[in-house]
Amino acid sequence: MFEHYGIGIVKGMSVTLRNLFRRPVTTQYPEQRLNPSRRTRGNELIWNQERCTGCGTCAKSCPQGSIDIVTSTKIEENKYRVEKFEVDMGYCIFCGLCVEACPYNAIFLGYAYERARYRRGELVLAKEGLLESAERKPSGYAHPEVAAELPAQSLLLDKDRGRRS
Repeated sequence: MFEHYGIGIVKGMSVTLRNLFRRPVTTQYPEQRLNPSRRTRGNELIWNQERCTGCGTCAKSCPQGSIDIVTSTKIEENKYRVEKFEVDMGYCIFCGLCVEACPYNAIFLGYAYERARYRRGELVLAKEGLLESAERKPSGYAHPEVAAELPAQSLLLDKDRGRRS
């Protein structure tokens, strides 16, 4: 029984010594950033105003009730007009059910993951705050045509292999 005393410490020290002289694989965030997965569910929603018909399917499919949509009818065109489209990102769990439920592909999950806010009121986004822009790009989640345009995911493993060669 006493002949195995200290084996665990020796094994632990061997792992420590093996990794002591390796180059670190850590990225220096925020100066160096990795590309997330093309199908990432970033913490934002992106709304396409031209495609949206105001059907409200996204709001009905949201389990948290974080989407609030108010429409009125355009009698001249026999369509709905979206008067109010708000998303409370504080309640959103980024499940993607609204993206999958939209029959017109008018709502996307975002690609960015750095959308922290200091005030609760800043988490409620209205129509203008949900539109696509240069810093607000849609992710390829449930939209493979969008995923093809995004950059490939960069992995720490690939970064480490590049150092060894």
